[in-house]
Amino acid sequence: MSLAALQPALLVLEDGRAFAGTSYGATGETFGEAVFTTGMTGYQETLTDPSYHRQIVTQTAPHIGNTGVNDEDDESQRIWVAGYVVRDPARVPSNWRATRTLDDQLKGQGIVGISGIDTRALTRHLRERGAMRAGISTEILEPEALLRKVLQQPPMAGADLADEVTTAAAYVVPAEGEKRFTVVALDLGIKTMTPKRMAERGIEVHVLPATASLEEVLAVNPDGIFMSNGPGDPETTEHPTTLLKDLLGRNIPYFGICFGNQVFGRALGLGTFKLKYGHRGINQPVLDRATGKVEITAQNHGFAVDAPLDKTVETPYGTAEVSHVSLNDNVVEGLKLTGKDGEPLAFSVQYHPEAAAGPHDSAYLFDRFVELMTVSSKDGN
Repeated sequence: MSLAALQPALLVLEDGRAFAGTSYGATGETFGEAVFTTGMTGYQETLTDPSYHRQIVTQTAPHIGNTGVNDEDDESQRIWVAGYVVRDPARVPSNWRATRTLDDQLKGQGIVGISGIDTRALTRHLRERGAMRAGISTEILEPEALLRKVLQQPPMAGADLADEVTTAAAYVVPAEGEKRFTVVALDLGIKTMTPKRMAERGIEVHVLPATASLEEVLAVNPDGIFMSNGPGDPETTEHPTTLLKDLLGRNIPYFGICFGNQVFGRALGLGTFKLKYGHRGINQPVLDRATGKVEITAQNHGFAVDAPLDKTVETPYGTAEVSHVSLNDNVVEGLKLTGKDGEPLAFSVQYHPEAAAGPHDSAYLFDRFVELMTVSSKDGN
């Protein structure tokens, strides 16, 4: 191990809890919301998920980096996490697809991290106290000094971040095989695998920036609308919510995931709130209330929709109800909307059915979107 890898580093939480370790990735300092993710694999997909923008991510799995990094599994064009916390970095990657080490990838993109700390203790602390602001530094190694800088950082509540992660220009992901439908996907922090999953089902996906106007969306003449995952507080995201209201009023089928679920809830007149520590990882159990089936899901969110579990809600667009719930804490994990004509119009889930790097229990939701557009096209909407 190089001398650089042994450089001291310090992690400080906003409540004063401090962890001393060694530098991992780039040197310097970084700040963000400290969270933990429970996946035992898929660290490359986690790092490149735009939903982690402005967050310092702790991996609960102790050994990270063992398969290195490749050029195929990124979920966006860059690493989005603000900082990275691991216990035992792999010294040598071992995978035939690896082209470089995770440490080199972090250094190359300027991601400051820390290793060699008790990530179990950190996770338990966040589990009890909640996600909070934090800082990692290789320059300031005195906890009180770093804490002063941590307390100067803005909280995640109230943060409007979709515009910071969205695509700069529209692009098209062509349908694979015969084209069946055209969908506009509003990029609130979309992952590469999501339009691919739709393309596999014969959908031509037009990915538009989060700032796209109603006129720009309608110019595509879409059969359906999709809104992606993304970072930030949904209460600050006014434009996508207003846009979705206009589109629901035109009876255009809708499918949203993660942040798109929260935007859907707000468009229906429901509230949202910040979770104490969020749901992050690839092992989150969710109940589909319509079928009674339990899905093991991939999740990454710190906010949730506030909706009644025991009754329907009448909206300007039809009747809404909770379709999925978390089996860990009964948080709303999905919504569905039946239009005024009695036909299904829209649905959403709070998790990631594209599931890179897994699991794939929820892939059927893309098929459900196809069915929704099929019914709508037959009805002449």
